Amino acid sequence: MTARIVAAIVCLLAVSAPARADLRLCNQTESKVGVSLGYRDTQGWVTEGWWDLKPKGCETLLSGSLAARFYYVYAVDYTRGGEWGGRAMMCTRDPEFTVRGIEDCLARGFDRNGFFEVDTGEQKNWTIQLTEPDRTPKAGPKP
Repeated sequence: MTARIVAAIVCLLAVSAPARADLRLCNQTESKVGVSLGYRDTQGWVTEGWWDLKPKGCETLLSGSLAARFYYVYAVDYTRGGEWGGRAMMCTRDPEFTVRGIEDCLARGFDRNGFFEVDTGEQKNWTIQLTEPDRTPKAGPKP
C-alpha cells in the first residue's frame, strides 16, 4: 500500500471511532489544584476526591455517559491558597476518599465543605473549566 492509502485509512478509523462521554475538569489556572466531586447516584449522595491537577491540565473525573444533570465541585489552590466552593455542603476527607451521604459529616469523622453546582443540562459529556478567581484588588477610600 502507498503512504497515501495508509494515511487515508488511519484518518477514516480516527473519524469513525466512537465518541467518549465523560465528566472532565480542566484547570485553566497557573496553580496546582486539588479537586473533589459530589453527585447523586442510584444509591444516594456520594463525594469523591482528590484529583490533583497540574497547572493548565485536565483530568477525567467520571468515565462514561453522565447519569445526573447536576454535579458539585470543591477545589483547593495548593500553590497560592484559596478555594473554589459554593453553598452545597458535602463531606470530604484527606487524602483520598469516597463518602456516601452528605449528612452529619463532622459527627462521622469527615470534613464539611461547600461545593459549587455544575448544571450539565442533561448532556452525556461535559467539561468543567476551572479558572483564576478575580484577584483584582478592590478599590477602597483614599486617605
